[in-house]
Amino acid sequence: MKIVDVKTFVVGNPWKNWVFVKVYTDEGIVGLGEATQGLQTKPAEVAVHELKPLYMGQDPRQVVAIWDRMYKGIFLRHDSAVTAIECACWDILGKSLGVPVWQLLGGKIRPRVRAYANGWYQGPRDPVFFAERAKEVVSLGYTALKFDPFGSAYRFMDAAEEKLSLRIVAAVREAVGEGVDLLIEAHDRLSVSTAIRIGRALAEYRPMWIETPVMSTDIEATVEVARQIPIPVASGERFANKKDFARLLQSGAVDIVQPELLRVGGVMPLVKVAALAEAFEAFVAPHNAQSPYTTVVNTMVGATLPNLLIQECFDDFLVPWSREVLTGWARIEGGYIEVPDAPGFGVELNEEEASKYPYADRNFLRLFEPGWERRRGDER
Repeated sequence: MKIVDVKTFVVGNPWKNWVFVKVYTDEGIVGLGEATQGLQTKPAEVAVHELKPLYMGQDPRQVVAIWDRMYKGIFLRHDSAVTAIECACWDILGKSLGVPVWQLLGGKIRPRVRAYANGWYQGPRDPVFFAERAKEVVSLGYTALKFDPFGSAYRFMDAAEEKLSLRIVAAVREAVGEGVDLLIEAHDRLSVSTAIRIGRALAEYRPMWIETPVMSTDIEATVEVARQIPIPVASGERFANKKDFARLLQSGAVDIVQPELLRVGGVMPLVKVAALAEAFEAFVAPHNAQSPYTTVVNTMVGATLPNLLIQECFDDFLVPWSREVLTGWARIEGGYIEVPDAPGFGVELNEEEASKYPYADRNFLRLFEPGWERRRGDER
């Protein structure tokens, strides 16, 4: 079997242009991958095609060899384009054998994966709105909610903004009760001193974690915050290299890491990061702010990981037409994602539907602009 062609498709989701990749073989099996990046679209799409000399004509079932060829071919690095090809190859391998990818990774140790809801707070930055919406999300069965209450904060917050942020958290906690986990997203916003002050104030509401409270590539700053506050810190979504995860984990202050599939390089790199975390008695909670395709990939990998803590999921809060563009979504029930059993990843792209939602330069989440949490870039 050989790779004979590749095509890319950009789908204009309102807050993040999705980039999908189809890899075609001479035996008629087609694999699907995703190369979406948060605040860039065209560079990722172009990169998929620029990598062609490194994977065209290769046997897609030799997934690790193709990944290594791409990694070395672009001088010891990887990106979302590499991940897209790697995942598409896993999809092809699973389809060729008639088995789901989790079977290729040694089998699943759990039939479902606990999920936390994200993307549900599309509205005003108001405690009443957050509380009401949180109750609606819990009524869907979710037992964990993530949200960023900090508005467009950057490094420092004035007293009024800080109080509003804490009021939002308090309102959500009161609305959902003690039986629901709250995960506080900070999006790398805060300075060390601000993060420490806010982290201590948040303890009253017993969050499961505060996520990336400071610039997460600054490992020393992250560790300093983690040592100074009484709630867990989760981080790692910006990391591309296993060494950065090791440095963070070696501190002993952070024991929840959040590898992003599209940043770490794909399925096998995600498995390796999880194994590294396991060596430090730490958990993995994969970051996942892409399309439902990536939810399925993360779920299949997560089903095989002994130290998986929880999985991020936006699927129930996407624009309705998403279900026409992609088929084979994972089923979410009672706050858990059921592990799919279809061959490969089991997700397919409907090209005709996808063409109805083209790229738009408004489809980005500008996290330091007021109102970003409404996630309606196409309406601005």
